[in-house]
Amino acid sequence: MTQLDVRPQVGDTVGGVAEGDVRGKGLGKGSVGLVGSAVIGISTVAPVYCLTSTLGSTAGEVGLQMPAVFLAGFLPMLLVAFAYRELNKAVPDCGTSFTWTVKAFGPRVGWMCGWGLVIATIIVLSNLAGVATSYFWLLAGEITNNPSISALDDDKLVHIATCLTLIAAATAISYRGMTATKGVQYALVGLQLAVLGLFVAMAFQKASAGSFDTGLDFSWQWMNPFAVESMAAFTAGLSLSIFMYWGWDACLATNEETTGSAKTPGRASLIAMVVLVGSYLATGVAAQMAVGSGTSGLGLGNPETSDNVFAALAGPVMGPLLGILLFVAVLASATASLQTTFIPVARTVLAMSTYEALPSSYAKVHPRFKTPGRATAMAGVATGVFYTVMTLVSENVLTDTIFALGLMICFYYSLTAFACAWYFRGELRRSARDLFFKGIFPVLGGLLLATVFLKTLIDMWNPSYGSGSTVLGVGSVFVIGVGLLALGLVIMFVTERRSPAFFRGQVLTKSTPALVVED
Repeated sequence: MTQLDVRPQVGDTVGGVAEGDVRGKGLGKGSVGLVGSAVIGISTVAPVYCLTSTLGSTAGEVGLQMPAVFLAGFLPMLLVAFAYRELNKAVPDCGTSFTWTVKAFGPRVGWMCGWGLVIATIIVLSNLAGVATSYFWLLAGEITNNPSISALDDDKLVHIATCLTLIAAATAISYRGMTATKGVQYALVGLQLAVLGLFVAMAFQKASAGSFDTGLDFSWQWMNPFAVESMAAFTAGLSLSIFMYWGWDACLATNEETTGSAKTPGRASLIAMVVLVGSYLATGVAAQMAVGSGTSGLGLGNPETSDNVFAALAGPVMGPLLGILLFVAVLASATASLQTTFIPVARTVLAMSTYEALPSSYAKVHPRFKTPGRATAMAGVATGVFYTVMTLVSENVLTDTIFALGLMICFYYSLTAFACAWYFRGELRRSARDLFFKGIFPVLGGLLLATVFLKTLIDMWNPSYGSGSTVLGVGSVFVIGVGLLALGLVIMFVTERRSPAFFRGQVLTKSTPALVVED
């Protein structure tokens, strides 16, 4: 298909107001409303996928304090969400963290912030595809009552081929635009939340009936984060918890395609956050009451099942028939998120290309679908290559890349939070609201995430961190996390030689706050 090269010039309008050096990009305006934006945010996070992937790992790190760690992970995310909301009001640009950080701190810091977002998204897309593939074959085996079909997932070639097929399908749907994406998401998000609610209700019922020997009575002590045995365990658990909330900012990446672009995305992100924390707390408490957090049997901390908790709990908690629904929900969750997670990475690449921080070919928008077609296709190819390579190299790819993902998330979220306070520094004395929502809250959120970033960086040097695998005696999580950030630096220096104008600050300027857009 042919594509239209949309390269608006300085002075184009965003949300009806001229934004100086902020450029329009030809995306389909008014494609998404408040509910649709919130659904995209929830879908990108993929609550059921996150729970089956990290519920057990978090319990293994912090034991009974797992619900407290879920709350602790929510706090910095909420504070950072305020920063995103305020920045989006001033500069509703689909480049989000990249654009805002460039305007606050300059091109190089902004470029690395954009890289952090892009590479974090590639990592999570690969994991989503892997989980969707595993549950596809698991569900097929359950439906046919044929264990040999489920066992096909253990064949690396079959697994990789299926995974690449799912990635290609998700890329194609995202390529066709926000309208196609939104329609699919309503059904998939509704399904996974309904099944999750059923699981929670049945887990509470099993707990009250004392169905499992490892079950526990509820205790408010579970909500005390200070009861975690060590700071290292708390930081590891917090990193996983932060991963479980990651993705809500997809609401902001669609700001140029949302009705009420200055206000709706920020409101949608807060709605998504409330739904997520409620879902996580209810599921965590219910599961812990039903089977406990021990390391044997059905205990959530059992290392043999901790990377896929729902596969172990579906039958015992919900029974053989309803348990299949949980498999369907995990597959729906991973598939839905696999599709919507292309939104932030493609639009960040589109923005970086529009502002000449990446090759101009990625700034092309499809004339019919109004999507960043080439950027979306690039994200699909990068995801497929990354997952294939990591699967062939490491047997522990799922666990180690999730731990490395926490490092990337803390990196670009904290930079964005600090960018908010610096960008609005001239407005902080205007009112108490400006002081808190544009200054104090973002800085606190940034500091919390920066602390987790530094502590995680130190801890992951230890080979025992994550899966325990090593590369030349160094923990593989450290190699993956730091290696990908270092790769970003190399690519940035190469790009700077080819596109000096952006890095000289001549395209997207470092400036004081822009006009607040009123729709």
